Amino acid sequence: MLNRPPRRHRRTVPALAPALVPVLAVAALLTTAGCSGGGGSGAGAGAGDEAAASASAAAARAPSPSPSVTVAHTLTEAQAKSALVTPADLGDDWTGTEGAATWRDALLKGKADVTDCQRLLDGLYAENLLGEPAGSRAAAGFDDTDAGAQLRYQVGAYDRAALDSSLAWLKTVPETCGQFTATDVRGGQFTVRAVAAPLPGLGEASEGLRVTVSGDGGGWPAVLTLDFAAVRVGDSALSLTDGGLDDVDAEDVRRAAEAGTRRLEEVLAGRTPAAALSAPASASDSAAVPAPDADADMDAESDQPSVQPSEQSGDEDEPDADELS
Repeated sequence: MLNRPPRRHRRTVPALAPALVPVLAVAALLTTAGCSGGGGSGAGAGAGDEAAASASAAAARAPSPSPSVTVAHTLTEAQAKSALVTPADLGDDWTGTEGAATWRDALLKGKADVTDCQRLLDGLYAENLLGEPAGSRAAAGFDDTDAGAQLRYQVGAYDRAALDSSLAWLKTVPETCGQFTATDVRGGQFTVRAVAAPLPGLGEASEGLRVTVSGDGGGWPAVLTLDFAAVRVGDSALSLTDGGLDDVDAEDVRRAAEAGTRRLEEVLAGRTPAAALSAPASASDSAAVPAPDADADMDAESDQPSVQPSEQSGDEDEPDADELS
């Protein structure tokens, strides 16, 4: 018994091996899952990129949206004529004009004592306060013989920057040219007054003026009233002047401007205004009034303001057959 060799302790390492197996297995699984996940992410990204590229290619092949046809960029000659108002738009008292009224030369042709106001006087005389259209244009004239008034209406395509500049200038007229004196070629003097006559709610921009010219016309007192209106729609615009030696009804200009704006918007949208389909003959080109030449010499007869047209109206009573015999 005393000679028994000392007892050796058993090694425990092999006993731990079974416990390590699950841990190693889990680590291996995690490593495998991580690698698999990385590969799957790359494949998914590649698929996403391919899908995005396909969508972009399809969008590039798809036809682009059609351009808007709501407003035409250029007013054609036919559209300009179709946008003109007719006597039916103005009221029962209006008919196609028979010629320019003689008060135009007698009371609008003169030299302003304020340099900046000469543009207003010349523009009223030549009917071009908005400047000259850059494209198609059309004009028509109308007479209200009962009231002794004459209205000139025009539509045109303009350079946008020049048109906006003209409208901005018109806005300043009541302040810069609220009152000035004009002298005609014979030395007669007239007092010119200008006040604003707003036209809210018409077109994309609008301006209005009421101008009165008073003084000694041909030896007797005369007061000319002129209502002016301008409305812009896109790059096109309408303008009109209603004038007479009697009191001019501002509603006439308002009515004409409203009707004209509707018509201009219709033609720019590619539609034909309903009223144009049955427009009276008096609103055709034969009723158009050419703008006077601001540089033309005043006729001796124009020295006497008159509400009658300068051309013979043809309204004189014809003699009876008995009188002729």
